[in-house]
Amino acid sequence: MSKINFGGVEETIVTKDEFSIEKAKQVLKDEVISIIGYGVQAPAQAKNMLDNGFEVIIGHDPKRPGWDKAIKDGWIPGKTLFPMEEAAQKGTIIQYLVSDAAQKALWPAIKQNLNKGDALYFSHGFSIVFKEQTGIIPPDNIDVILAAPKGSGTSVRANFLAGEGINSSYAVFQDFTGRAEERALAIGIAIGSGYLFPTTFEKEVHSDLTGERGVLMGALAGIMEAQYDTLRANNHSPSEAFNETVEELTQSLIRLVDQNGMDWMYANCSTTAQRGALDWKPKFKAATLPVFKELYESVVSGNETAITLKANSAPDYKEKLAAELKEIHDSEMWRAGRAVRKLRPSNRQIKTGTK
Repeated sequence: MSKINFGGVEETIVTKDEFSIEKAKQVLKDEVISIIGYGVQAPAQAKNMLDNGFEVIIGHDPKRPGWDKAIKDGWIPGKTLFPMEEAAQKGTIIQYLVSDAAQKALWPAIKQNLNKGDALYFSHGFSIVFKEQTGIIPPDNIDVILAAPKGSGTSVRANFLAGEGINSSYAVFQDFTGRAEERALAIGIAIGSGYLFPTTFEKEVHSDLTGERGVLMGALAGIMEAQYDTLRANNHSPSEAFNETVEELTQSLIRLVDQNGMDWMYANCSTTAQRGALDWKPKFKAATLPVFKELYESVVSGNETAITLKANSAPDYKEKLAAELKEIHDSEMWRAGRAVRKLRPSNRQIKTGTK
Protein backbone atom coordinates (compact mmCIF):
# COMPACT_ATOMS: atom_id res chain seq x y z
CA MET A 1 0.00 0.00 0.00
CA SER A 2 1.16 3.52 -0.82
CA LYS A 3 0.77 6.75 1.09
CA ILE A 4 -0.21 9.50 -1.33
CA ASN A 5 -0.73 13.18 -0.62
CA PHE A 6 -4.06 14.31 -2.07
CA GLY A 7 -4.32 18.10 -1.80
CA GLY A 8 -2.53 18.17 1.53
CA VAL A 9 -4.32 15.11 2.96
CA GLU A 10 -2.41 11.83 3.10
CA GLU A 11 -4.36 8.77 1.96
CA THR A 12 -3.56 5.10 1.50
CA ILE A 13 -4.11 3.55 -1.91
CA VAL A 14 -3.44 0.12 -3.38
CA THR A 15 -2.03 -0.09 -6.91
CA LYS A 16 -2.12 -3.03 -9.30
CA ASP A 17 1.67 -3.15 -9.04
CA GLU A 18 1.48 -3.61 -5.27
CA PHE A 19 -1.46 -6.05 -5.39
CA SER A 20 -0.74 -7.88 -8.62
CA ILE A 21 -2.98 -10.11 -10.69
CA GLU A 22 -0.81 -13.04 -9.56
CA LYS A 23 -1.48 -12.15 -5.92
CA ALA A 24 -5.20 -11.78 -6.63
CA LYS A 25 -5.21 -15.24 -8.24
CA GLN A 26 -3.57 -16.69 -5.16
CA VAL A 27 -6.16 -15.07 -2.88
CA LEU A 28 -9.04 -16.28 -5.07
CA LYS A 29 -7.62 -19.63 -6.14
CA ASP A 30 -10.40 -21.64 -4.49
CA GLU A 31 -13.20 -19.20 -5.25
CA VAL A 32 -16.02 -19.35 -7.79
CA ILE A 33 -17.04 -15.83 -8.73
CA SER A 34 -20.75 -15.68 -9.49
CA ILE A 35 -22.07 -12.51 -11.10
CA ILE A 36 -25.78 -11.92 -10.62
CA GLY A 37 -27.19 -9.84 -13.47
CA TYR A 38 -25.90 -8.85 -16.88
CA GLY A 39 -26.78 -5.20 -17.31
CA VAL A 40 -24.49 -2.17 -16.97
CA GLN A 41 -21.47 -3.17 -14.86
CA ALA A 42 -21.73 -6.96 -15.03
CA PRO A 43 -20.56 -7.61 -18.62
CA ALA A 44 -17.44 -5.47 -18.23
CA GLN A 45 -16.43 -6.88 -14.85
CA ALA A 46 -17.16 -10.43 -15.97
CA LYS A 47 -15.16 -10.17 -19.20
CA ASN A 48 -12.23 -8.47 -17.49
CA MET A 49 -12.04 -11.18 -14.82
CA LEU A 50 -12.35 -13.93 -17.41
CA ASP A 51 -9.56 -12.37 -19.49
CA ASN A 52 -7.47 -12.12 -16.33
CA GLY A 53 -7.83 -15.86 -15.74
CA PHE A 54 -10.44 -16.08 -12.97
CA GLU A 55 -13.28 -18.59 -12.71
CA VAL A 56 -16.47 -16.69 -13.43
CA ILE A 57 -20.10 -17.71 -13.91
CA ILE A 58 -23.15 -15.60 -14.69
CA GLY A 59 -26.56 -15.76 -13.01
CA HIS A 60 -29.53 -14.35 -14.88
CA ASP A 61 -33.25 -14.82 -15.47
CA PRO A 62 -33.55 -16.94 -18.65
CA LYS A 63 -36.70 -15.01 -19.57
CA ARG A 64 -35.00 -11.61 -19.50
CA PRO A 65 -33.09 -10.02 -22.43
CA GLY A 66 -29.77 -10.14 -20.57
CA TRP A 67 -29.76 -13.93 -20.88
CA ASP A 68 -29.53 -13.76 -24.69
CA LYS A 69 -26.94 -10.97 -24.43
CA ALA A 70 -24.80 -13.18 -22.18
CA ILE A 71 -25.03 -16.07 -24.65
CA LYS A 72 -24.06 -13.73 -27.48
CA ASP A 73 -21.01 -12.70 -25.43
CA GLY A 74 -19.92 -16.34 -25.15
CA TRP A 75 -21.36 -17.49 -21.81
CA ILE A 76 -22.67 -21.05 -22.08
CA PRO A 77 -25.96 -22.15 -20.46
CA GLY A 78 -25.39 -24.95 -17.96
CA LYS A 79 -21.65 -24.36 -17.95
CA THR A 80 -20.94 -20.67 -17.28
CA LEU A 81 -24.48 -19.27 -17.40
CA PHE A 82 -27.20 -20.29 -14.92
CA PRO A 83 -30.49 -19.09 -13.47
CA MET A 84 -29.83 -16.59 -10.67
CA GLU A 85 -30.61 -18.85 -7.73
CA GLU A 86 -28.40 -21.64 -9.06
CA ALA A 87 -25.54 -19.25 -9.76
CA ALA A 88 -25.79 -17.83 -6.25
CA GLN A 89 -25.66 -21.35 -4.80
CA LYS A 90 -22.62 -22.30 -6.88
CA GLY A 91 -20.61 -19.15 -6.15
CA THR A 92 -18.37 -18.41 -3.19
CA ILE A 93 -18.13 -14.73 -4.12
CA ILE A 94 -21.51 -13.45 -5.25
CA GLN A 95 -21.29 -10.19 -7.16
CA TYR A 96 -24.71 -8.59 -6.85
CA LEU A 97 -24.71 -6.39 -9.97
CA VAL A 98 -28.38 -6.01 -10.87
CA SER A 99 -29.95 -2.56 -10.55
CA ASP A 100 -30.66 -1.15 -7.10
CA ALA A 101 -34.41 -1.69 -7.52
CA ALA A 102 -33.83 -5.25 -8.75
CA GLN A 103 -31.54 -5.97 -5.77
CA LYS A 104 -34.47 -5.25 -3.49
CA ALA A 105 -36.88 -7.41 -5.49
CA LEU A 106 -34.51 -10.38 -5.88
CA TRP A 107 -33.00 -10.36 -2.40
CA PRO A 108 -35.17 -13.11 -0.82
CA ALA A 109 -34.15 -15.57 -3.57
CA ILE A 110 -30.47 -14.62 -3.39
CA LYS A 111 -30.32 -14.61 0.41
CA GLN A 112 -31.56 -18.19 0.76
CA ASN A 113 -28.80 -19.40 -1.58
CA LEU A 114 -25.91 -17.81 0.31
CA ASN A 115 -23.63 -20.25 2.11
CA LYS A 116 -21.55 -19.80 5.24
CA GLY A 117 -18.26 -18.11 4.42
CA ASP A 118 -19.43 -16.68 1.07
CA ALA A 119 -18.64 -13.11 0.17
CA LEU A 120 -21.48 -10.87 -0.99
CA TYR A 121 -19.99 -8.23 -3.28
CA PHE A 122 -21.46 -4.91 -4.35
CA SER A 123 -20.24 -2.17 -6.67
CA HIS A 124 -22.44 0.38 -4.91
CA GLY A 125 -23.30 0.92 -1.26
CA PHE A 126 -26.97 1.73 -1.96
CA SER A 127 -28.73 -1.44 -0.83
CA ILE A 128 -26.69 -1.98 2.35
CA VAL A 129 -26.70 1.63 3.54
CA PHE A 130 -30.40 2.18 2.94
CA LYS A 131 -31.41 -1.25 4.25
CA GLU A 132 -34.55 0.15 5.89
CA GLN A 133 -35.89 0.83 2.40
CA THR A 134 -34.34 -2.06 0.50
CA GLY A 135 -34.74 -4.79 3.12
CA ILE A 136 -31.26 -6.11 2.29
CA ILE A 137 -29.79 -7.28 5.60
CA PRO A 138 -27.07 -9.88 4.99
CA PRO A 139 -26.76 -12.95 7.25
CA ASP A 140 -23.94 -12.55 9.76
CA ASN A 141 -22.01 -15.64 8.59
CA ILE A 142 -20.75 -14.13 5.31
CA ASP A 143 -18.36 -11.38 4.23
CA VAL A 144 -19.89 -8.25 2.72
CA ILE A 145 -17.49 -6.31 0.51
CA LEU A 146 -17.44 -3.59 -2.13
CA ALA A 147 -15.36 -2.58 -5.13
CA ALA A 148 -16.80 0.40 -6.95
CA PRO A 149 -15.26 1.40 -10.30
CA LYS A 150 -15.35 5.16 -10.88
CA GLY A 151 -16.90 4.87 -14.31
CA SER A 152 -19.55 3.14 -16.37
CA GLY A 153 -19.24 -0.49 -17.41
CA THR A 154 -18.27 0.72 -20.87
CA SER A 155 -15.32 2.62 -19.39
CA VAL A 156 -14.32 -0.30 -17.18
CA ARG A 157 -14.01 -2.53 -20.23
CA ALA A 158 -12.48 0.07 -22.56
CA ASN A 159 -9.79 1.01 -20.05
CA PHE A 160 -8.96 -2.65 -19.53
CA LEU A 161 -8.65 -3.34 -23.25
CA ALA A 162 -6.43 -0.26 -23.58
CA GLY A 163 -4.08 -1.69 -20.97
CA GLU A 164 -5.08 0.89 -18.40
CA GLY A 165 -6.92 0.56 -15.13
CA ILE A 166 -9.93 2.49 -13.92
CA ASN A 167 -9.88 3.96 -10.41
CA SER A 168 -12.05 2.10 -7.89
CA SER A 169 -12.92 2.40 -4.23
CA TYR A 170 -13.16 -0.59 -1.92
CA ALA A 171 -14.77 -1.24 1.44
CA VAL A 172 -15.62 -3.94 3.94
CA PHE A 173 -19.01 -3.87 5.64
CA GLN A 174 -18.82 -7.26 7.33
CA ASP A 175 -15.80 -9.50 7.91
CA PHE A 176 -16.90 -12.99 8.93
CA THR A 177 -13.98 -14.98 7.53
CA GLY A 178 -11.15 -12.62 8.48
CA ARG A 179 -10.33 -12.45 4.76
CA ALA A 180 -12.88 -9.85 3.68
CA GLU A 181 -10.37 -7.08 2.92
CA GLU A 182 -8.04 -9.23 0.84
CA ARG A 183 -11.04 -10.65 -1.03
CA ALA A 184 -12.24 -7.11 -1.78
CA LEU A 185 -8.80 -6.03 -2.99
CA ALA A 186 -8.33 -9.18 -5.07
CA ILE A 187 -11.68 -8.72 -6.80
CA GLY A 188 -10.96 -5.03 -7.29
CA ILE A 189 -7.74 -5.88 -9.11
CA ALA A 190 -9.39 -8.75 -11.01
CA ILE A 191 -12.06 -6.49 -12.52
CA GLY A 192 -9.39 -4.19 -13.94
CA SER A 193 -8.76 -1.46 -11.38
CA GLY A 194 -5.59 0.57 -11.81
CA TYR A 195 -5.62 1.53 -8.16
CA LEU A 196 -8.06 1.21 -5.27
CA PHE A 197 -8.71 3.65 -2.46
CA PRO A 198 -10.43 2.76 0.82
CA THR A 199 -13.87 4.03 1.71
CA THR A 200 -16.96 2.87 3.58
CA PHE A 201 -20.28 1.73 2.17
CA GLU A 202 -21.83 4.95 3.53
CA LYS A 203 -19.26 7.31 2.04
CA GLU A 204 -19.35 5.49 -1.31
CA VAL A 205 -23.09 5.80 -1.76
CA HIS A 206 -23.27 9.37 -0.44
CA SER A 207 -20.51 10.58 -2.79
CA ASP A 208 -21.75 8.49 -5.73
CA LEU A 209 -25.35 9.67 -5.62
CA THR A 210 -24.23 13.27 -5.15
CA GLY A 211 -21.78 13.04 -8.06
CA GLU A 212 -24.27 11.49 -10.47
CA ARG A 213 -26.94 14.04 -9.71
CA GLY A 214 -24.37 16.82 -9.58
CA VAL A 215 -21.28 17.58 -11.66
CA LEU A 216 -21.00 14.24 -13.45
CA MET A 217 -24.45 14.23 -15.04
CA GLY A 218 -27.33 16.30 -13.68
CA ALA A 219 -25.56 19.62 -13.10
CA LEU A 220 -23.46 19.33 -16.24
CA ALA A 221 -26.50 18.70 -18.44
CA GLY A 222 -28.49 21.48 -16.79
CA ILE A 223 -25.70 24.08 -17.10
CA MET A 224 -25.16 23.16 -20.74
CA GLU A 225 -28.84 23.62 -21.51
CA ALA A 226 -28.92 26.97 -19.70
CA GLN A 227 -25.96 28.36 -21.64
CA TYR A 228 -27.16 26.97 -24.98
CA ASP A 229 -30.64 28.45 -24.49
CA THR A 230 -29.14 31.83 -23.55
CA LEU A 231 -27.03 31.93 -26.70
CA ARG A 232 -29.93 30.85 -28.91
CA ALA A 233 -32.22 33.46 -27.32
CA ASN A 234 -29.67 36.05 -28.40
CA ASN A 235 -29.73 34.90 -32.04
CA HIS A 236 -26.61 32.73 -32.09
CA SER A 237 -26.89 29.83 -34.52
CA PRO A 238 -27.34 26.25 -33.25
CA SER A 239 -23.86 25.26 -34.45
CA GLU A 240 -22.23 28.24 -32.74
CA ALA A 241 -24.18 27.73 -29.52
CA PHE A 242 -23.32 24.02 -29.42
CA ASN A 243 -19.65 24.54 -30.22
CA GLU A 244 -19.26 27.18 -27.49
CA THR A 245 -21.22 25.10 -24.97
CA VAL A 246 -20.30 21.46 -25.53
CA GLU A 247 -17.84 20.83 -28.32
CA GLU A 248 -15.02 23.01 -27.07
CA LEU A 249 -15.44 21.61 -23.56
CA THR A 250 -15.38 17.94 -24.55
CA GLN A 251 -12.90 18.12 -27.40
CA SER A 252 -10.39 20.60 -26.01
CA LEU A 253 -10.65 22.16 -22.57
CA ILE A 254 -11.56 19.12 -20.47
CA ARG A 255 -8.58 17.31 -21.97
CA LEU A 256 -6.31 20.05 -20.68
CA VAL A 257 -7.87 19.71 -17.24
CA ASP A 258 -7.34 15.95 -17.44
CA GLN A 259 -3.67 16.36 -18.24
CA ASN A 260 -2.56 18.76 -15.50
CA GLY A 261 -5.49 20.34 -13.69
CA MET A 262 -7.76 23.39 -13.91
CA ASP A 263 -5.00 25.97 -13.35
CA TRP A 264 -2.99 24.46 -16.21
CA MET A 265 -6.02 24.66 -18.48
CA TYR A 266 -6.43 28.35 -17.56
CA ALA A 267 -2.74 28.95 -18.20
CA ASN A 268 -3.06 27.47 -21.69
CA CYS A 269 -6.00 29.64 -22.74
CA SER A 270 -6.11 33.25 -23.88
CA THR A 271 -5.67 36.01 -21.32
CA THR A 272 -9.23 37.13 -22.07
CA ALA A 273 -10.58 33.66 -21.27
CA GLN A 274 -8.44 33.46 -18.14
CA ARG A 275 -9.68 36.76 -16.73
CA GLY A 276 -13.33 36.06 -17.46
CA ALA A 277 -13.23 32.54 -16.06
CA LEU A 278 -11.49 33.61 -12.87
CA ASP A 279 -13.96 36.46 -12.35
CA TRP A 280 -17.10 34.37 -12.96
CA LYS A 281 -16.04 31.16 -11.19
CA PRO A 282 -16.91 32.48 -7.70
CA LYS A 283 -20.34 33.61 -8.93
CA PHE A 284 -21.17 30.16 -10.27
CA LYS A 285 -19.91 28.57 -7.06
CA ALA A 286 -22.04 30.90 -4.93
CA ALA A 287 -25.09 30.20 -7.10
CA THR A 288 -24.74 26.42 -7.04
CA LEU A 289 -23.35 25.73 -3.56
CA PRO A 290 -26.82 25.89 -1.94
CA VAL A 291 -28.11 23.44 -4.55
CA PHE A 292 -25.29 20.99 -3.80
CA LYS A 293 -25.94 21.28 -0.07
CA GLU A 294 -29.62 20.53 -0.68
CA LEU A 295 -28.66 17.60 -2.91
CA TYR A 296 -26.28 16.09 -0.35
CA GLU A 297 -28.86 16.36 2.40
CA SER A 298 -31.41 14.66 0.17
CA VAL A 299 -28.97 11.82 -0.47
CA VAL A 300 -28.00 11.27 3.17
CA SER A 301 -31.60 11.45 4.39
CA GLY A 302 -32.63 8.61 2.07
CA ASN A 303 -34.99 10.81 0.07
CA GLU A 304 -33.10 10.12 -3.17
CA THR A 305 -33.25 6.41 -2.40
CA ALA A 306 -37.02 6.53 -1.96
CA ILE A 307 -37.45 8.39 -5.24
CA THR A 308 -35.18 5.95 -7.07
CA LEU A 309 -36.82 2.80 -5.73
CA LYS A 310 -40.33 4.07 -6.40
CA ALA A 311 -39.56 5.18 -9.95
CA ASN A 312 -37.41 2.22 -10.96
CA SER A 313 -39.86 -0.33 -9.55
CA ALA A 314 -42.84 1.05 -11.48
CA PRO A 315 -44.14 -1.31 -14.20
CA ASP A 316 -43.93 1.45 -16.82
CA TYR A 317 -40.47 2.66 -15.77
CA LYS A 318 -38.74 1.77 -19.03
CA GLU A 319 -41.42 3.47 -21.11
CA LYS A 320 -41.21 6.65 -19.03
CA LEU A 321 -37.40 6.59 -19.14
CA ALA A 322 -37.44 6.18 -22.91
CA ALA A 323 -39.74 9.19 -23.20
CA GLU A 324 -37.48 11.35 -21.02
CA LEU A 325 -34.36 10.34 -22.95
CA LYS A 326 -36.16 10.92 -26.25
CA GLU A 327 -36.95 14.47 -25.14
CA ILE A 328 -33.22 15.09 -24.63
CA HIS A 329 -32.33 13.28 -27.86
CA ASP A 330 -34.81 15.34 -29.89
CA SER A 331 -33.90 18.72 -28.35
CA GLU A 332 -32.32 21.25 -30.68
CA MET A 333 -29.06 21.29 -28.73
CA TRP A 334 -28.42 17.58 -29.14
CA ARG A 335 -29.67 17.52 -32.72
CA ALA A 336 -27.06 20.21 -33.37
CA GLY A 337 -24.57 18.01 -31.53
CA ARG A 338 -25.16 15.08 -33.85
CA ALA A 339 -24.52 17.33 -36.83
CA VAL A 340 -21.33 18.72 -35.27
CA ARG A 341 -19.98 15.25 -34.45
CA LYS A 342 -20.41 14.19 -38.07
CA LEU A 343 -18.11 17.04 -39.06
CA ARG A 344 -15.24 15.95 -36.85
CA PRO A 345 -12.23 14.87 -38.96
CA SER A 346 -12.40 11.31 -37.63
CA ASN A 347 -15.96 11.00 -38.90
CA ARG A 348 -15.37 12.48 -42.35
CA GLN A 349 -14.15 10.57 -45.34
CA ILE A 350 -11.35 12.66 -46.85
CA LYS A 351 -11.07 11.98 -50.55
CA THR A 352 -8.12 12.85 -52.75
CA GLY A 353 -7.45 12.72 -56.45
CA THR A 354 -9.85 13.16 -59.35
CA LYS A 355 -13.56 12.49 -59.32
